Amino acid sequence: MRRLLLVTAATLLAVAAGSALAQDETMSFFVTSVGSGKGADLGGLKGADAHCASLAEAAGVTGKTWAAYLSTSDTDARDRIGKGPWFDAKGVKIADDVASLHSDANAITKQTALDEKGEVINGRGDKPNRHDILTGSKPDGTKIADQTCGDWTMSGAEGVAMVGHHDRMGLDDSAAAKSWNSSHASRGGCSQEALQGTGGDGLFYCFATN
Repeated sequence: MRRLLLVTAATLLAVAAGSALAQDETMSFFVTSVGSGKGADLGGLKGADAHCASLAEAAGVTGKTWAAYLSTSDTDARDRIGKGPWFDAKGVKIADDVASLHSDANAITKQTALDEKGEVINGRGDKPNRHDILTGSKPDGTKIADQTCGDWTMSGAEGVAMVGHHDRMGLDDSAAAKSWNSSHASRGGCSQEALQGTGGDGLFYCFATN
């Protein structure tokens, strides 16, 4: 009897350990299907985070805390998004952790940088092109203080936003053109029209922090 109890206890511990190690592969990364509708005015980081949460909830993903991948004058995007790993809406792993996300090891492509509904977002060659994703960040995920459209509160003819290409495509084969988070600055201000004019739509990345 004692031996049976010991075996049973060991089995339960093994199952518990396996469950603890199992990864949650439900969606923890997506590109917003729509922006705020006001260009780069997202209501600041608070408004952007709320937009991520609202879209995720509408898509049926609950129990997660969401943060927009956006830098501001005093915040680095890489410090906002938790520790990883992150998975897209189809269960494809995007990156294991912050370091791999900002390295060549990440798996962000047009086919994996899906919106919250699991749909592919138009990229270069599609009409309209929507591949410019707002980040305000350098390739390592740190801030570019003067390229955040007033910390995501501006929607007029003034201001600049750094964007990345979710499809990893641009006008040439340079590292910048292929960067998911730091390709080029917007032109013509921070309005919806200005962002659309360079191949964007006011979209941004969302990551689950837990």
